[in-house]
Amino acid sequence: MPELPDLTVYLERLAERIAGRRLAAIRLLEPFLLRSAVPPIAAAEGRRVVALRRLGKRIVISLEGDLHLVLHLMIAGRLRWVEKNPRPRNARALLDFENGTLAFTEAGTKRRASLHLVQGDAALAAMDPGGLEIEAMTIKEFRQRLTRENHTLKRALTDPRLFAGIGNAYSDEILHRARLSPIALTSQLDEAQTARLYEAARTTLSEWTEKLRSEAGGGFPEKVTAFREGMAVHGRYGKPCPACGAPVQRIVYAENETNYCARCQTGGRILADRALSRLLKKSWPRSIDESG
Repeated sequence: MPELPDLTVYLERLAERIAGRRLAAIRLLEPFLLRSAVPPIAAAEGRRVVALRRLGKRIVISLEGDLHLVLHLMIAGRLRWVEKNPRPRNARALLDFENGTLAFTEAGTKRRASLHLVQGDAALAAMDPGGLEIEAMTIKEFRQRLTRENHTLKRALTDPRLFAGIGNAYSDEILHRARLSPIALTSQLDEAQTARLYEAARTTLSEWTEKLRSEAGGGFPEKVTAFREGMAVHGRYGKPCPACGAPVQRIVYAENETNYCARCQTGGRILADRALSRLLKKSWPRSIDESG
């Protein structure tokens, strides 16, 4: 799923192309993509783009008449900018502007991406899960959010009601930089650990945003993925940790995978993976040294 760094670059490139432009037409190629009925989607046509913003992990294109197109890419949704090329593969909707077309694509068979058209600030606010932007938070606000409920750090960082734009990939990177276990409880963090996590979150998101911005150059982002070259642990199961050389570990739950370094983050302890630890039982290694 595209997260804060990816979405930030998307918005910057979109602003360069469609800010102040008139939306000539919306072509829905996959009707199920549209999840709202009032106002009708045709009401957006012919109106100029007056603002662009991010609402958590959603991209908002605000139009004249207090209308807002809300795009949620979910896991496999992506945006493509097309000027003269053929329609992109897996296109679900095409937003035509005078200078080109914004293609909303989604790979795979699971249709999770969505498009809403809402009218008014109240309707738009109702779609906001409430998470605050890490970049704009003080450490006091961060601590208050983090300890609002007692959850694991992984769950807290990825909770859209607490923090905006952080998902599975960058939460792994943040926790590795902070040298904290993904299953540590928020209520058990001391002040030094909280400060470390706060700085790690701000630095990780800032650095990756700048890196993705640089990679995209002046063009539209083409390779938006959760698995990126240069990540420390996410998507690097079995590969050496860049900090200590120990093999990166993982916890698999449903469709999500948490990656971490046992030596850097858990004092050498290998965290139980529900499926594998149940299968291996007593043979399940308890520490990084046993696994070697």
